[in-house]
Amino acid sequence: MSSTESGTHEGFTAEERAAMKDHAQELKTAARRSSRADKAAEAKRDVLAKIAEMQDSDRIMAERVHAVITAGAPALAPKLWYGMPAYALDGKVVCFFQSAEKFKARYATLGFSDQAKLDEGTMWAAGFALTEVTADVEARIAALVKRAVS
Repeated sequence: MSSTESGTHEGFTAEERAAMKDHAQELKTAARRSSRADKAAEAKRDVLAKIAEMQDSDRIMAERVHAVITAGAPALAPKLWYGMPAYALDGKVVCFFQSAEKFKARYATLGFSDQAKLDEGTMWAAGFALTEVTADVEARIAALVKRAVS
């Protein structure tokens, strides 16, 4: 947290606090699940349920992103991460979909963590704005995800 020039204290936004609460609940839920297979199946159901809750344009994009990622990188396991659909390798998030609605942004985001192998020299993109998922965008996502887990 930081202070502004007027001396008032800036804190987390309501959306950021909600994301942190989502993450705490996700950790509790995962800890309660018994077997590894149960955890994976229920985590996938959680992701699909979260996608189904999204508003129309975000939901449509999230469904297409989910389909591209799960088809193109079957080693990635769907899971919720701070209330967002995410895809992990060995339990570590590689990429995620952030709806525009989540943080009141003008576009959705496909983001990659530092686990993604997208390195290109000394600077590379780790997040991509999405306003629509077309066939060309699906192809770019598939290529990025494949590279991220290579």
